[in-house]
Amino acid sequence: MKNFEDFGLTEPLLRALDAAGYKTATSIQEQAIPLLLDGFDIMGCAQTGTGKTAAFALPTLQRLAATARPAPAPTRPTPSSTRPPTKGTTSHGHVHAGTPKRVPRHLRGLVLAPTRELAAQIEQSFRTYGKYMDMSIAVVHGGVSQMPQVRAIERGVDILVATPGRLLDLMNQGFVDLSRIEILVVDEADQMFDMGFLRDLKRIVAKVPLERQTLMFSATMPEEIRLLAKQWLYEPEYVKVAKVSSASTQVVHSVFHVNVQNKPKLLTNYLKSAGVTRSIVFTRTKHGADQLVKVLLKSGIEAVAIHGNKSQNARTRHLEQFKSERPPVLVATDIAARGIDVAGVSHVINYQLPEVPEIYVHRIGRTGRADATGVAVSFCSPEERPSLHEIENMLNASVEVNDTFSELTYRPQQSQGIPRGDRGSANRRSKPTNRTGRSRSTSRSSSRGGSSKGPRSKVPSYS
Repeated sequence: MKNFEDFGLTEPLLRALDAAGYKTATSIQEQAIPLLLDGFDIMGCAQTGTGKTAAFALPTLQRLAATARPAPAPTRPTPSSTRPPTKGTTSHGHVHAGTPKRVPRHLRGLVLAPTRELAAQIEQSFRTYGKYMDMSIAVVHGGVSQMPQVRAIERGVDILVATPGRLLDLMNQGFVDLSRIEILVVDEADQMFDMGFLRDLKRIVAKVPLERQTLMFSATMPEEIRLLAKQWLYEPEYVKVAKVSSASTQVVHSVFHVNVQNKPKLLTNYLKSAGVTRSIVFTRTKHGADQLVKVLLKSGIEAVAIHGNKSQNARTRHLEQFKSERPPVLVATDIAARGIDVAGVSHVINYQLPEVPEIYVHRIGRTGRADATGVAVSFCSPEERPSLHEIENMLNASVEVNDTFSELTYRPQQSQGIPRGDRGSANRRSKPTNRTGRSRSTSRSSSRGGSSKGPRSKVPSYS
């Protein structure tokens, strides 16, 4: 592992990292930061919890600071009369050129995120890393009044973190100008696609200058994301720290086969007896999340819900409660899941299996973070067996059946998922492979005609 000093980061960034307790870089940071500092476009594939935010925030802050707004050079005024002007004014009463005016801040960095929670956390990370730099950072998202966000933009912002919907609203009202963007970051690109943001993203990217540095990060790499990368990125470098659509090897998987009517009782029994310290329970619908909270509260289990119908104040309050020393059970929908970045989540419970197997990866990515171990438990009804088979095929392993609470569960017939000869144990932890990708020297030679020094110069041809 490399120390952050090895990347050539500036002293203000290193000081901020030291104050935040950062010592060594993660795999995604080790691979991405040098390329981004050199000006390359990046398509990064990494699971949540691998340090993606720092991987793009640190180079963004350093590159934008290097092209910061020039301060106006003070010049000596030329009075129009021999009578000396009043200090700070010309003979006509106007401020003279010897008093530097503040150059307005123009929006130069844009980070797009799918959810309010993730956008807020990214903004906080930028503030943490840019603590000792003269950089103005703001966040815009729905669920709250736009007026404080508009006032922040009008005061001048260097880096804006935004959800697509609110950003488009502000653009249409004339409050946001993207014509001077130098660095564009699209985080959680696959979730953006799943949530139906593709049309909004295209409208936003169309307003960003062609001459820019573009970064895309995604936990999974479906074909649709690859096509977007070809359209929006110029000769990108591909950075990968885990197998596409793979689950963390730090997570132990198991499944309860249970009829739908027994799921509420099974959940309450499991939460009371499994030694759960901090848990997230996933449901498919907002209404289902609210109903499940009522069931848990009646059983004496403190619980709160977080989903798209909750006000931003409620979502923020519930997330803060979940981070506390006595956390309630957090019941969440998939849309809200990407913004949950909380240390020490011991259990993820799939109360309802996701319809898309890749979402399983995003869900269980809330636990087993930063080399910690975690537990992922699924409640599978007979109707959900096809979804379980798809998840097992994606994992290339059968999920071990949990035999506890046998009075509420059952053991199904022979699984019809992946062939038995290809099955392993989902609990068997394989040694992580070292995936460093192409060497930087090879990458540069192929895309820059052998040159390996200086910032990247390019004339992109985006479609």
